[in-house]
Amino acid sequence: MKFVPVIISGGAGSRLWPLSRETHPKPFLALPDGGTLIGKTYARAARLHDVNEIVTVTNREFLFLTRDAYEEACAPARRNTFLLEPEGRDTAAAVALAALHVADVHGEMATLLILPADHLIADEATFMDAVLKARELARTEDIVTFGITPDRPETGFGYIEAESDKVRRFVEKPDRAVAESLLASGNHFWNSGMFVFSAGAMIKAMEEHCPEIIEGAREALNDAKRGTNGESETLEVDRDIFMQLPATSIDYAVMEKAESVGFVPLSCGWSDIGSWAAVADLVNADEAGNRVAGEVILEDARDCYVHAEDRTVALVGVEDLLVIDTPDALLVTHRSQAQKVKTVYARLKSEDHEAARHHRTAHRPWGTYTVLEEGDRFKIKRIEVKPGARLSLQAHHHRAEHWVVVSGTAKVVIGDQEILLSINQSTYIPCGHKHRMENPGILPLVLIEVQSGEYLGEDDIVRFEDAYGRA
Repeated sequence: MKFVPVIISGGAGSRLWPLSRETHPKPFLALPDGGTLIGKTYARAARLHDVNEIVTVTNREFLFLTRDAYEEACAPARRNTFLLEPEGRDTAAAVALAALHVADVHGEMATLLILPADHLIADEATFMDAVLKARELARTEDIVTFGITPDRPETGFGYIEAESDKVRRFVEKPDRAVAESLLASGNHFWNSGMFVFSAGAMIKAMEEHCPEIIEGAREALNDAKRGTNGESETLEVDRDIFMQLPATSIDYAVMEKAESVGFVPLSCGWSDIGSWAAVADLVNADEAGNRVAGEVILEDARDCYVHAEDRTVALVGVEDLLVIDTPDALLVTHRSQAQKVKTVYARLKSEDHEAARHHRTAHRPWGTYTVLEEGDRFKIKRIEVKPGARLSLQAHHHRAEHWVVVSGTAKVVIGDQEILLSINQSTYIPCGHKHRMENPGILPLVLIEVQSGEYLGEDDIVRFEDAYGRA
């Protein structure tokens, strides 16, 4: 039987604000060792036995971030299929798309392993053994789930009550007292959100328990826009159909309703990196229990975690604090209140605040730009273009732009004119003129852009051609 790992990448990672934002969420955050959660998940999936293809279900806007993360993961080469959602509809819809696609390509007997993109696993050998057990158990059980052996009374996770290799029931996220009693019972495990099943078994279960999701996913997938790029395939599902699907988790839609669910316990150094306290635990502590990243000065401080990016951060006479400093937002919280960061993110999002959606550094298919300064009628950016990449052929109605090359070579089109710019050379793009920038070299192109005009919003753009399929 074909075995296909499926990586589900969605969610904002609101408890890791201000590093995690809507346009650059938790799976893509740089970890202390330099990797990313999604990159590590991909590498882990690629190293499993008998894997030739990996399916990823993610937002259309994250395709290029995902490809970059996979390339940087140094994983064994595998065929990649990307199922692209126009907008997240939670895990039930994502699992439905994956099961239908795998059944269509490999048959209903093919086995899927569902892996959230934002989990960290320290003991990979134990994880691989558990996957083999789950694959074997899936021959007799319709669906198999993994339960993480708990080491503390955690209120941020759901629980599974299990007996032998069977799930007895799923338990909602408990309060502290209930979590302590579940831990003491010895037969309750954290719900990992990882599953193994045949494509046919999941399709059948969804037809019984949530037919509107599986039928809507089937219709959206049938009308998907398909594309290929070497050994990679993309299927961009129909927006109008997909957005009508109920937004619910696979736990609510199927798992809690299924009559028989197989169970495999797992003790492998698992973490969903669900708070800044969990991130802090990834960094080595000094003799006072402090953990730091960046330029930090500590005076009479104990058991604190500090993430400093662009400036020096000093802590004096405090303890048990989490301090996350970014160029446009600062978070300070007591370690015991780390889970409440998501309420801050929710407030910012409800107010349509820029700090909920964007960083000052924005990622694009062609590279990145960083807003250095902005004010009345001007904005200054640092732009970096990948080797061989190019921006869209575009124009702006309300602004003019000045470009100065800092390093590399820029191939610039302005109207009918094409020029090459090298270090310290510059050009001017008048308002309303069609233009394009390209990096023809083998090294990154870095330039400074100065915008001036009556309106400098990112939506003041008209694209005439785009290599990345953007509108």
